[in-house]
Amino acid sequence: MNNQIGKLQPQAVEIEEAVLGTLMLEKHAVHTVLGILKPEMFYKDASRKIFEAMKALDSKSIPVDLMTVTQSLKECGNIDKVGGVSYIMDLTDRATTASNIEYHCRIIQQKYIQREVIRICSETISKAYQDDEDIFSSIEILQTSTMQLVLQNATGDASIISDVIHSRLMDYQLGSVNGLTGITSGFPSMDRMNTGWQNSDLIILAARPGMGKTALVLNLARNAAIIGGKGVAFFSLEMSKEQLVDRMVSAESTIALDTIRKRDLNDVEFNKVTRLNELIDSKIFIDDSAALSISSLRTKCIKLKQKENIGIIIIDYLQLMQGDEKRNTNREQEISSISRGLKALAKDLDVPVIALSQLSRASESRPGGQKRPMLSDLRESGAIEQDADQVIFIFRPEYYNIMEDENGRSTIGMTEILFAKNRQGPLDTAVLRFSGRYMKFFEDDYESDPSH
Repeated sequence: MNNQIGKLQPQAVEIEEAVLGTLMLEKHAVHTVLGILKPEMFYKDASRKIFEAMKALDSKSIPVDLMTVTQSLKECGNIDKVGGVSYIMDLTDRATTASNIEYHCRIIQQKYIQREVIRICSETISKAYQDDEDIFSSIEILQTSTMQLVLQNATGDASIISDVIHSRLMDYQLGSVNGLTGITSGFPSMDRMNTGWQNSDLIILAARPGMGKTALVLNLARNAAIIGGKGVAFFSLEMSKEQLVDRMVSAESTIALDTIRKRDLNDVEFNKVTRLNELIDSKIFIDDSAALSISSLRTKCIKLKQKENIGIIIIDYLQLMQGDEKRNTNREQEISSISRGLKALAKDLDVPVIALSQLSRASESRPGGQKRPMLSDLRESGAIEQDADQVIFIFRPEYYNIMEDENGRSTIGMTEILFAKNRQGPLDTAVLRFSGRYMKFFEDDYESDPSH
C-alpha cells in the first residue's frame, strides 16, 4: 500500500465540468447521461451535488437548465458548498457539443471504476496484513466486489423489436424437442407445466420435512445430466457428498437404500452398482461445503460455468445459506438478500437455479385435509416468492394419514407437485409416485415394480 501514498487517484475533473455544463444547455442530453452516470461516479464533491440536483429535477419532469439547477441547489442548502452561483455559470462556459457527451460520460465512468478497483484492492491488502482475518473470506469478498462492479457498470442499449423478432424466428424454426424448450425434469407431467427448466429462472422447490424434497431434487439432477445431457452443479449444505451418492446409487440401481447404507451388498448387487455407467459418466458436480455464502456460491458457479459449462444449478437448501451482509440485519433480511442473489446468479450465468426451501409450520395447524402448502407458508421471507419465477410445493397425503384421494385411489407413495407460482405456464398439479425404499420418483402411471 505504501507505493500508493502521494498518488492522485484517477479522475477527469475537466470532463466532469464539461458534462455538467452541457446538461444545462442541451435539454435532451440529460437522458443520455442518466443512463450511464450515477452521482457517486463524479470525483469532485461539488460535481456530485450538482448532478444529484439535476437527477432530482429530471425525476420531477422539471427541465434541467442554469436557472432550475441553481434554484434547486439553493433550496437544499448546497449552493455555497458547490462554489456559488458564479461557479454554476462558469460550468456552462465549459460545455461541449451534445454529440460528444456519451463519449465523455464513458471516460467519467472508467475513472470511477479505476478508483473503485483501487479501493477494493486496498481494503483486501489491509485485511491480508491482519493475522485474525480469514484470508479466504477476504478473497471471496474481493471476487464478489469486482464482479458486482463489472455487472453494475455494464451497459446495454435497448434493442429494436425487429432484431428481437428475427432472433426469435430462428428459435421458432429450431423448434423444440418433445415439446421442451428448457432442460427436462425427466417427468413428462412436470415438463408440461413449464416446457422444462428455463435459463435465467429461479425455481423454489419447497416442502415440509419428510416430503422427500432432497430425493426429488437428486432425481431432477440425474435426469438433467443423463436425459438432458447437461452439466449439473449440486450444492448440498445439509448432507455430505457420500450420503447424496448413496441415494443416487439406490435410485439408479433400484437397490434398497438401507442395503447400500449398511454396505450389505451381495455379489449380484455389487456388480449392478459397478455398472451404473450413465451415472458414473454424468457431469454432476457435488459441493458439500457447509455454511455457504452467496458470494462463495457465485464464485464457485462462475468457475464451473467457465470450466465445465454447467447448465443448471441446484442448492439444498436456501435457509442454510449465509448472506454476505451480517451487520444490522435480521434473518428475514438475510434470506431476502440470498433470494435476490440467487435470482441474479440465474440471470448472469443464464442457467436455471433450483433452490430447495423449508416451509413454516403453518400448514401443520390447518384442520383436516387442508394441509397442502400455500405461498404464505414460505419460511422467513416474502421476498422468496417475489424473486422466484416458479414456486413448486411437494405434498404427500399419506404423511398426514390421508390414505385415499377423493376418487378412492390409494395415496401410498402419491406425491403432488403443486405449481403455486409459474411464470412459464399454468398453476396446476403434477402427480408422481415415490418409492422411499429406492429414493426414487416415478410418473403416477408407473405400475410395475421399480426393481424390475
